[in-house]
Amino acid sequence: MSVDPYTFISDSLPADHRFLPPLANGLLGWRVYNNTMHMGGVYNGGQGQCHRADVPCPFAVTVETEEAGKDSYSLDANIGVFTRTLTSSSATISQSFYVHRHHANLMVMEIVVVRRHVTNEVAVTVKLDTSFVPQSKDIDFHNASEYRGGSHIQGRTHTAEFPEGPRPTVHLIWTPIPSTLTLPPGKCQDCWGFLLAVSDSLDVAESSFDEGLDLMATGCLRRSHENAWEELWLCSKVEVKGSEKLLKAVIGCMFYILSAFPSSNGPISSFSGVSPGGLSNGCEAQDYWGHVFWDQEIWIIPTVALFYPKLARVALEYRMRTIDGAKYNAQKQGYEGLKLAWESAVSGREMCPEDVYGQREIHINGDVVLAFRNYYYLTEDLSMFTDGQGSQLIWGVADYWLSRVTWSPDDQKYHLLSVMPPDEYYDNVNNSVYTNTVAKLSLQFAVELADFLQHPVPKEWQDVADNLQIPFDQECLYHPEFEGYTKGYPVKQADTVMLSYPLGLSMSPEVRRNDLEAYEIVTDPYGPAMTWTMFAIGWLELSEPEKAQRLLEKCYKNIQGPFQVWSESSDGSGAVNFLTGMGGFLQAVVFGYSGFRVQKDCLVFSPLLPQNLSELCIHGVSYLGHQLDWLFWKDEVCVTLRPQEGGGTNAKVCDLQVVLKASGTKLTLTPGMPVTFPREPGFVCKLELSSFCWPF
Repeated sequence: MSVDPYTFISDSLPADHRFLPPLANGLLGWRVYNNTMHMGGVYNGGQGQCHRADVPCPFAVTVETEEAGKDSYSLDANIGVFTRTLTSSSATISQSFYVHRHHANLMVMEIVVVRRHVTNEVAVTVKLDTSFVPQSKDIDFHNASEYRGGSHIQGRTHTAEFPEGPRPTVHLIWTPIPSTLTLPPGKCQDCWGFLLAVSDSLDVAESSFDEGLDLMATGCLRRSHENAWEELWLCSKVEVKGSEKLLKAVIGCMFYILSAFPSSNGPISSFSGVSPGGLSNGCEAQDYWGHVFWDQEIWIIPTVALFYPKLARVALEYRMRTIDGAKYNAQKQGYEGLKLAWESAVSGREMCPEDVYGQREIHINGDVVLAFRNYYYLTEDLSMFTDGQGSQLIWGVADYWLSRVTWSPDDQKYHLLSVMPPDEYYDNVNNSVYTNTVAKLSLQFAVELADFLQHPVPKEWQDVADNLQIPFDQECLYHPEFEGYTKGYPVKQADTVMLSYPLGLSMSPEVRRNDLEAYEIVTDPYGPAMTWTMFAIGWLELSEPEKAQRLLEKCYKNIQGPFQVWSESSDGSGAVNFLTGMGGFLQAVVFGYSGFRVQKDCLVFSPLLPQNLSELCIHGVSYLGHQLDWLFWKDEVCVTLRPQEGGGTNAKVCDLQVVLKASGTKLTLTPGMPVTFPREPGFVCKLELSSFCWPF
C-alpha cells in the first residue's frame, strides 16, 4: 500500500522538542504539547526587548493509560491535523490537535477512545496530564467570569513597543479539561472535544467560543477546518515524480508556509506579517523574537503570490499599516520618506535589538517594494495603490533613497555609503551591489507607478535610478559584493548571486557563471538554509541541472525529524521552523525547474529538470486573474487554463496565449483545453501583446 506523501508519520517524538510540529493559521500559532502559544500582533517589550508574548496554552496535555501501549504520531498536511494514537490491549486512544483554518480564533483538541474488545465490560479510563498554568511572564493575566461553562482569563502585555503605545489585551476562553476520561462498560467508543477561543476582544472571544460550541454540537467543527485546508490544496499544488524525499520536502514547505497566512475568507486587518520562525515560535531572544524581516518579501511571498495572490496582498497590507513607523524611522535617522524596519512588529518602528542592523541593512526598503512590484505584475491589481496606501509606501521609499544617496562628481554616480549588505559578515561598506540594485529597481517602479497613476514624478527618482553605482569588476568580469570587496573573502549567505534571480539584473551567461563560481567556494557551509537554493537557481539558468541538484540537496540537512520542521542551520541550530529556508527551497523547485520569471508584461518559463525527476506538476499558477496548471516533462510541457469558477456569462473572458521563444509559435489558451508543446523557453502574455518578453 502506498504511503500518502502528505502525511508525516513517526513512532516517536523528536528528542529535541523544538522540532515538534507547529500548528498555525495566521492568527494563532502553537507547537504541539508546548505550554505556551502565540497570537499574531501580540508583542511585549520595547526596542531591544520586543518579542512575541507568551500566551499559556490549555492544550499542553498528554494522554496516559495504566496499560502499556504502542505509540504512533502523525501530521496530516492534507487537513492540518496532528494526531497521537496510543494502542493498548483494551483500547485505541487518539488525541488530535488543530488550529482552525477557517475560524481563526479557535484551537481544538479531540480525544477518541475506541474499545478493542466490544464484549469487554470493564471501563477504560484515560488520564490527562497537563503542564498548563494560566500565567505568563509577558502578560498580566487574571481570572474573569466563566462563559458558557468555559474558563476565562484576560490580561494585557506588560510593555508597549514604544512609549505611550498600545498594550494588547488577550482573552482566553476554554473548555475545562478533567484529569480523567472514562469509556463506560459496554460502550464501544466515545469522543470528547475541547475548545479554546483566543482574541484581543471579549466580544470576539465569546462569539468564537459560541460558534465553536455550535459547530461541535452539530459535528461540523472539524469538517469545516478540513474543508478549508482541502480548498487550499485544490487551488494549488506542487508535486514531483522521481524523488519521494523531494516530494515530501516540498509538501512540508507548502504546508508550513500556508499555515503562516490567514484564511483568505476571514478578517485580515489584524494580520501582523510572517516572521522567519512563524507564529509558533519567536519567544524572547529566540527565533528572531517573532519579528518580520526581508524574509517575508524576498523568501516567502514569491511562491505564495504565484499561487495565492490574495494571501500575498494580505502580507503587503501589513507593510502598509507600518507606514507611520517607517516615517518615524527615517526621521530618526535624519532622512526623508520611509525607512521600513529591519525588524518589524506591529507599529513599524525599528525593533531590532542591535542598532547596527536597523541603521544599515537598508536593502529592506527595496525588498518590500520588489514584492509590491511583483504582485502588481502578477495581478494588475491597482486597488492596493489607489484605495490603500501602497502608492504612499512606494513613493516614500523612493524619497528615502533620494535623501540617502551621495553624489560623487568624480565618477558622476550616486553612491549608497555605510550600509550592511545581506551578507552580514560585512558592515559599514559602500555600494553593496545587492542594496544598490534593489534600490534602483524600487526607484524605477516608483516612476512607473507614478506615471500610471498620473502622479507628479520628481525627476530625481529617474536620475538616481539611472546613475546609481552598480559595482562591477571589468577585469574578472564578475560583481564584487561591495566596493572594496576582495575576491575570495568569506561570505555568510546568498547576496551577490541574487542579482539575476530574484532581482532580474541583466548580465551575460559568462558573468552569471563567474558570480556563482566566485561566491560558492567562499560561502559559509553553515550559513542560513536559503543560501544554496539561490545557487541552484543560478545553475539552472545556465542549463546545468546536476550542479543545481547537488546544491539543492544540501538543504535536506536543514530538515529535522519526521515532521519536516526546518532549522536555520544544517546542524539544527538557529531559528526553528525556518520558513525562510522553506521559501527559498520552494523557489528553487517552482521558479528554478520551471524557469518562471515574473515580468512586467508576461510570465516567462524556461523549464529544465534534473535526471532524477521525470515530472514536475505545478497546479494553480495565478496570472492576471486566471489559473494555469503546468506539467513539465523531460521533453514536453503541458499547460491548461482552468475554467473560471461558476462559468456562465459572468466568467472572465480569457485573453492569454503562450509564445515560444525559438519558433515564435503562438498558442491561444482556451479554458479546459490542454496545450502541449516541446520543452523550450517561452512566455505567457495577453493576446494583444506581440513584443518579445525575456529576462535574460
